[in-house]
This record gives sequence, structure tokens and C-alpha cells, in this order.
Amino acid sequence: MVAPQYQLNNQETEPKLMSIHSEVRPPSIGDVARVAGVSVPTVSRVLTGKQRVSSEKTKRVHDAIAQLGYRPNSAARALVSGRGSIVGVIAGNTSRYGYASAIQGVEEAARAAGYTVVITVVESTEEAEVQRAVDLLLGQQVAGIVVLKFDPAGVAALNALPVGIPVAVMSGTREARHSQAVFEEAKAAAAATRYLLDLGHETVHHVAIPSSRREDGRTQGWRKALKDAGARVPPVMRATWEPASAHTLGLAIANREDITALFCGNDDLAIGLISGLATQGKVVPRDFSVVGFDDHPLARFWLPPLTTVSQDFVRLGHDAFSLLEQKIAGTAANKLERRLPELIIRQTAAAPRTGAHGRVEPHSSGAIAGI
Repeated sequence: MVAPQYQLNNQETEPKLMSIHSEVRPPSIGDVARVAGVSVPTVSRVLTGKQRVSSEKTKRVHDAIAQLGYRPNSAARALVSGRGSIVGVIAGNTSRYGYASAIQGVEEAARAAGYTVVITVVESTEEAEVQRAVDLLLGQQVAGIVVLKFDPAGVAALNALPVGIPVAVMSGTREARHSQAVFEEAKAAAAATRYLLDLGHETVHHVAIPSSRREDGRTQGWRKALKDAGARVPPVMRATWEPASAHTLGLAIANREDITALFCGNDDLAIGLISGLATQGKVVPRDFSVVGFDDHPLARFWLPPLTTVSQDFVRLGHDAFSLLEQKIAGTAANKLERRLPELIIRQTAAAPRTGAHGRVEPHSSGAIAGI
């Protein structure tokens, strides 16, 4: 009795299982070829971009992909392209807002294209540490690498990568040897500085983030805006990445009469600075005007809400992966993608405090339009 019952159940359920399987089977490269009226190798050539295919056939393949909702199989793509289905990200940090959001953008775009993302952190600029991080990433047989050139560690990692592997760079100075996605930080910093000058401040002090060079784009833009306005250029105030360093700075400058406005290299430093000033009994913006940079998600909820420069790091991550994907396909020359940040005016900047030295004739308006 057992055997016939087993066979009967098998006979009854197997067709149903096969039917269900056939309904949910994802479209294959063969399906794309059939709908497009081309061969499977032609579809593969369109997907990899390694060999030329006529524009008419390419369009038919892309139309078929869209019609079927086809997603390239990672293993098949690796066999065709000779590269893996993994892309790497190398960065000096993954927890800070800008870093985390940029990596999120890379991961979103890569996942949509059928890639897996692996992330390696370079913990210092020491040669052994940089080489360890690079070797760890290359050991994954990555198809290409996105480098976050946000800091000295990112610069060191970029310089340690071997020639020949597809690379896209995020931020930093222009890299003629690589495709790169950047923010126009100098223009944004200049606009933020002009905004403070327009409020009547005699000059603007700058709290700088660590940089791989003497002056990053934010510092350059701040300096240029002051010079263009004929304002005094005070010494740069250096801070670490930690808000505590700006808090300490706030404690130190709270009673300085020559400081009325400060432009900070990021929002973490701006919030740390405001906290330090508050500890000394100072109120922003009554006593000091403070402007940040990045537009951290908490910036608008800070009391008072922080005036800052908004940078869409997720979109920049999308841009970087798009550039990398073109390099992987071998079809793109080195490109530069630029994004313009936006000045977000909230409640931490105002006219100079009573009795402070303000500008007799405020610089003409147009700070926001300058971005």
C-alpha cells in the first residue's frame, strides 16, 4: 500500500510543481535572444560591451530586456566577461554620514545592476595597512573598485591599486587617470561664506576638516570668497573628524570679540562647536553665526536647526558606480561627473551680535545663486 500511495502522490503533485516552477522561472538570456530575434552571443556582446554590435540590434536587445524584465545572471556574466560579479569599495571610514551615504549609493546602483558589493576599510595611511586593505579587496576577484577619496587614507589606497583594474573615484582633487564623481565643494563653500558676509559679518572664520592636501575644496572656496569680497582672511582653525575637537574649540573662542561667524567643514564639527559655545553660555545665532556642510539628517532637528550645505552623497554613489560600470565594460574614456551642492538656510546664522564689528557695506546678495 505504501508504494502505490507514494507513486500516486508523486503523479498528482509533480505536474503542479512543474507548472508553478514554469510560471515563476525568471527570463533567461535565451528568452532575450528569442524576443530580440538575435543569437545568444549577440545578447552577451551587448551586455558586456566588449565587441561592437549594430545600433539596431542593440536596441532590439535592450527592448527585449525591458519587455521581459531580464536581469543578467551573475555567474554567466562572469564567464562571458572574464571578470567576477563583485565590485569593491575602499574607504577610510564607513560610519560617518558622508561615507555611509556614499557607500549606500554605490550599493544601491550595483545591486540594481546585478553586482554584489564588498567593502574594505583602510584604517591608516601606513604602507602595511594600506597594502593589507588593497590585497584583501583584490583577493575577492572584484570586477572593479570605487575609491572614496575623502581623506588621506583613501588617497593612499588609490595610489596602491595596480594598473589595469577598473576604478572610479569619489570626491577629491581631479584624477586624470580615473573616472571620477565629485561635488563642486569650492563653489558651495564660497556661497556659504558669501551668505555670512551678506548678513553683515566683517569676516568668516573657518573650522576645517582633516584633508589629504593643504587645503580641500571647502577651505579653498571659503578663502576665495573672502578675498573676492575684500574681507580679512583669518587663520584656519584645524579640527579632527571628532565633534569633541570642535566642542573644545567652542569653549576656547566663546569670549573672543573678533569672531562673529564660523563656517565649519562638516555638520559634525558645527554641532560640536555650537555645543561648546553653549557650555560657555553663548547662544547661536545671537552671539555667533555657524554654518555647517553636508546636511546631516539630524541637522534640521538640531536646536536651532543648522544652516548648512546639502550634498546628496547617495546620488554621488550612484554616479560613481555608473562610471565604474562603464570602465568595467571597457567602453568609456575617463569621465568627470559633477554635482552642485545646495545652501540650506535654517536658523543658526544672523547679523553680527550687538557691539561686534560688522561690515559697513554688506557684500551684494547672491550667495545661493552662486552654487
